[in-house]
Amino acid sequence: MPTAKVSANCLFFLRFVKPVAWTCLAASACLNAVAQGTTGGDLPTVTISAKANPDPVEKSYRKMISAMDLFDQERGLRSPDATLRFKLLPRRPDTNMQRIEMEVVGSTVDFGVPIAPDQTFTLARSQKAYDENAQVSPNRRAQSMTWRSQIKTPGLPPDTRRLGDLRMECRVGMEAGLISNPSNLVGRMVKAVLDTPAYCDRQVPLYLFFADRPLFSVALVAGPRREILPIDMLYAAASDDPKLKDELPYCDCEVLVDRTYVLPLGDRSWPDDTRVEFEYMEDE
Repeated sequence: MPTAKVSANCLFFLRFVKPVAWTCLAASACLNAVAQGTTGGDLPTVTISAKANPDPVEKSYRKMISAMDLFDQERGLRSPDATLRFKLLPRRPDTNMQRIEMEVVGSTVDFGVPIAPDQTFTLARSQKAYDENAQVSPNRRAQSMTWRSQIKTPGLPPDTRRLGDLRMECRVGMEAGLISNPSNLVGRMVKAVLDTPAYCDRQVPLYLFFADRPLFSVALVAGPRREILPIDMLYAAASDDPKLKDELPYCDCEVLVDRTYVLPLGDRSWPDDTRVEFEYMEDE
């Protein structure tokens, strides 16, 4: 991976903005529950059964179903031919991503979730699990994995994504509360959390996407217009900062830094059919 010499703005992004953009989404479920609790409509948090992982990397089934609903409502606007899956990704070098077992666990409901070889899955809809505020719980410890939505239009050329699909990935991921990290900077988090999923409509929201392999460059192509993303939109603004090792644990990109990129999702001069083209390190 090339050394990324970043500007003062990029270092600010790495040191101070990241607790909001990369880590604040863990607070979304909590803050959302507080907001809903004022109406008296939420059930108490479920206590996971004894067979569940004692320190799980779990997510809210209710929020993930809400994200699926959002995709169904908006797909016609941005991704009419795409499909939605969820994807598990490693957060630690020693995370075993093979043979992951996952369950939806409520107070009385309990059913398995099949994981495909590429670590993607879909969720079956269960009104009972939704009513019980069940959790989607894999057999991996907290902070060992991260989650993303995966929205893909079929038939695209190799090493290419569609910008409209990635705009939807951000919106669905924010709605589902997929990105997690511990942080006590709740005050800084609130604004970004309350903007979800509208946060993705900002000019360049700090929502990290992950490519399949280590990146050399990312380009946007719309008709004759072609622009290569600047270096500070790649590699999670990584640099030779001596504090980088201490700061990366606050990012769910910790072991995927060389695959990360952000996009100008809110820049509508790039239409949804814009191609996002990848060049990989191994190709150079």
